[in-house]
Amino acid sequence: MSEWVKGTVVGKHLWTDGLYSIQIDAPMADFMAGQYTKIALDIGTDRVGRPYSLVNAPQDRPLEILFNEVPEGPLTPRLSELKIGDPVWVAAQAGGIFTLESVPPADTLWLLATGTAIGVYLSILRTAAPWEHFKRVILVHGVRAAADLVYSETLTSIAAQHGRQFSLIQAISRETQPQTLHGRITDLLTSGVLEAQAAARIDPESSHVMLCGNSAMIKDAKQILEARGLIRHRRHAPGHYSAEQYH
Repeated sequence: MSEWVKGTVVGKHLWTDGLYSIQIDAPMADFMAGQYTKIALDIGTDRVGRPYSLVNAPQDRPLEILFNEVPEGPLTPRLSELKIGDPVWVAAQAGGIFTLESVPPADTLWLLATGTAIGVYLSILRTAAPWEHFKRVILVHGVRAAADLVYSETLTSIAAQHGRQFSLIQAISRETQPQTLHGRITDLLTSGVLEAQAAARIDPESSHVMLCGNSAMIKDAKQILEARGLIRHRRHAPGHYSAEQYH
């Protein structure tokens, strides 16, 4: 199989200024929820590609990615200009090990995301694995502004399907909104506000935590979790938290 396959843009959504999702029809191989693909465009004489987590569940098509436009970046300004029917390149095989494949069951699965990193969890939540292996699933989405709280219809559907087994906690750092927490995820974790809101503890005995988002959040969250005795999960050495820096 070649490294790249040809794809076609079949859907596009502007969530808020600079925040987009696009849907792509492409013959990519099967993947596991939590993996990423690479999306590329031919720019001049170069093929410029970047990794993006897949938002759609493995059983669903078309492929979907969520991204912020970086005005000075080589790729995202061009991705944001794509129209229905435009061609794109997609990596033939998905990559990454940010999956539940080897995670041992626990009472509570915590999914911590900043910004567009919520996309990878939407793929995971639309599979059977989290609901079969964990008594509770708590999704925490941290953003700067309320407009960045995306996929509300999808989240409402997940909540309706799974009832009390699922909890959604949204945190906004630069605004104050009703029914959301105010502050950064790591500050809310340190203060105890996050766990109080969820009515659940994060500890090695009961929890597995997945971290995906900006590098500062992941770095700080790792320190907080390790201070509580949680160790990083590896495929051949099961632990209590998994981490992936979102691109």
